[in-house]
Amino acid sequence: MLNRLLSHDLPRSRWLGLALLLIVAALAAAPFLFPGAKALAVAAKALVFILLVASFDLLLGYTGIVSFAHTMFFGIGAYGVAVASTRLGPGWDSIGIGLLGALVLSLGLSMLIGLFSLRVKAIFYAMITLAVASAFMTLASQLSDVTGGEDGLTYKNPEWLSPSFEPFENPVLGLVVDGRIFTYYLILVAVALLFLLLLRIVNSPFGRVLQAIRENDFRAEALGYRTVVYRTWSNVLSAGFATAAGALLALWLRYVGPDTTLSFEIMLDILLIVVIGGMGTMYGAVVGSVLFVLAQNYLQDLLKVGAAALEGVPLLSQIVSPDRWLLWLGVLFVLSVYHFPTGIVGRLRAMALRLKA
Repeated sequence: MLNRLLSHDLPRSRWLGLALLLIVAALAAAPFLFPGAKALAVAAKALVFILLVASFDLLLGYTGIVSFAHTMFFGIGAYGVAVASTRLGPGWDSIGIGLLGALVLSLGLSMLIGLFSLRVKAIFYAMITLAVASAFMTLASQLSDVTGGEDGLTYKNPEWLSPSFEPFENPVLGLVVDGRIFTYYLILVAVALLFLLLLRIVNSPFGRVLQAIRENDFRAEALGYRTVVYRTWSNVLSAGFATAAGALLALWLRYVGPDTTLSFEIMLDILLIVVIGGMGTMYGAVVGSVLFVLAQNYLQDLLKVGAAALEGVPLLSQIVSPDRWLLWLGVLFVLSVYHFPTGIVGRLRAMALRLKA
């Protein structure tokens, strides 16, 4: 049953399977295990990034396409929900209309980018997508009547997803159930279903062709596969899943601005997570996203503890200062890439193969 659910793509490593099991259990029980607004926000962001990074891995890890326009589709999904909720008012119909409109726009743009740009190779395609993403971000910042400009858009969710909605008078297992809890579990279920769908895609005959194109596109072309068509469809599918991730983030934040979805820093984060987790594995998106979001949100708190312990030591207290958390985050990334050149998932699977041998 589990084998079919995972599309016959099992972790193939005992340690990886244990890590994935712990991550899934922790995310499923996060509202009960980690009370507090920050902990729940970190868990929700990790879920959104799992879907976002997995959708990008379909492009980079399975098809071998380097695109810098992924945050554009992420932002389209978020802005679609935000604009619809602002203009039509809070409601499930607004979310549906916004998501549908965002998907139509994203799929259309990704199709055009694929058809006109994927005939060029490597760095040239990456530069084209970077230019398109930059132009879209500028457009979103300038169309203040529609997107709110630099200030972004603030809106309300449907009643069931509103923080003020409390269906139970008493706490459930010590947790006050409100609209934020419903929103979190809506995101959890949506990410789980879409991630399983991505697993099915990459393990289907279509996914095998994508991997063949990644390994040797000339040979795939010689075998009769129209590589431009397959690359275009990979681009379209990836954009669709990224749009869904943006819509889920919009439901959680109830605010959308250029910095929250369209920033190039988010694109760099996605690239880092894919490399650290392991390209072409899908499970790397789960492991990498959770580790990255945890480091991003709690490394500064950890450094505060270290600085307090080393207070009075002239040099060390300055090195572990919380103000230098970005430096330590960069050091951790460099060390992880150095020790895990194939990503964490790739390293764990290689270790399992060596043990079997």
